[in-house]
Amino acid sequence: MFAGREIKIVDTTLRDGEQTAGVVFANREKVRIAKLLDELGVHQIEAGIPVMGGDEAEAIKEICRAGLKASIMGWNRPVIKDIEASLACGVDAVAISISTSDIHIKYKLQTSREWVIEKMTAAVAFAKKHGVYISVNAEDASRSDMDFLLTFARAAKEAGADRLRYCDTVGVLDPFTTYENIKRIIDEVGIPVEMHTHNDFGMATANALAGVKAGADWIGVTVCGLGERAGNAALEEVVMALKILYGHDLGFKTEMFREIAEYVSRAAHRELPAWKAIVGRNMFAHESGIHADGVLKNPKAYEAFQPEEVGLARQIVIGKHSGTAAVRAKFAEYGIELTKHQAEELLPEIRRAAVDLKRPLFDKELVQIYEDYFGKRG
Repeated sequence: MFAGREIKIVDTTLRDGEQTAGVVFANREKVRIAKLLDELGVHQIEAGIPVMGGDEAEAIKEICRAGLKASIMGWNRPVIKDIEASLACGVDAVAISISTSDIHIKYKLQTSREWVIEKMTAAVAFAKKHGVYISVNAEDASRSDMDFLLTFARAAKEAGADRLRYCDTVGVLDPFTTYENIKRIIDEVGIPVEMHTHNDFGMATANALAGVKAGADWIGVTVCGLGERAGNAALEEVVMALKILYGHDLGFKTEMFREIAEYVSRAAHRELPAWKAIVGRNMFAHESGIHADGVLKNPKAYEAFQPEEVGLARQIVIGKHSGTAAVRAKFAEYGIELTKHQAEELLPEIRRAAVDLKRPLFDKELVQIYEDYFGKRG
């Protein structure tokens, strides 16, 4: 579907991800995350907000000095001193962000549409003189008047912006509306578009992909979808969806996904849910008798891709819903070859224990049940 197109990923874990309420990365963690993202294959890293100064600026400077292959971007308001701070850190790209929705313009900025375009174009012109890559961020684009957004996009393009970041700031888009809006911007303005989607209704990844289908070239993501409120489109979901569902392989080292997810989760002091798409430990854990039997015969029966592709391993979990095939396979791991009849005899004991404990059974518990049951008979 996307053959011949160059789709790029900009990761904003270090900026939008860290804006999650209660999340703070230490400088060494920010640098480590940037290096992991670069090794993974991310095209551009939004490293933070240089005008904050202090530790924030120092971390960004260290990332810029790390010799990474990825482009390093600093986030800015349409203010000259912000852009000067970004340039001082050594970034090769700047994001210039301003609201475009009437609700933001009236209540947040307390100004006019004309003022918004004037401030944006002046900031773009200043950045352009310094030869950096420029993303103009239309904050709250999804709630903006489309005619004004088109005017804003044209002004950004004429001022020298390299792309428009279409921000679904409060996560109110659906994939169908996204497709229509992005296609219209690209058709009528002809500026490259980045999707920046939030997950308030659980559609951040779907909206990002809909935007790409409409012609967007960039997707903004964070590791595990970390971000304000319900978070952003998740890096691992977007990359694997492109690869598996659309056959568009970005060439990323996807086997690093679990490692990166674990590191960012620890650094953010946020749980990595077992049920998390792509990187959660339950992605390849099978308990249901029918599912486990199918996976043992052919993993493709219940798995969209191999666990090794994202740094995970397949698990056959033995519990209330297990069947004889799974029990025999599990005991084979212990060097115990059960007959089908033996597995059928053990299964009620295993299920009874799982119900009593309200969880699957550990390896030692399974072996104990085996020894107790067949020992008594012996």
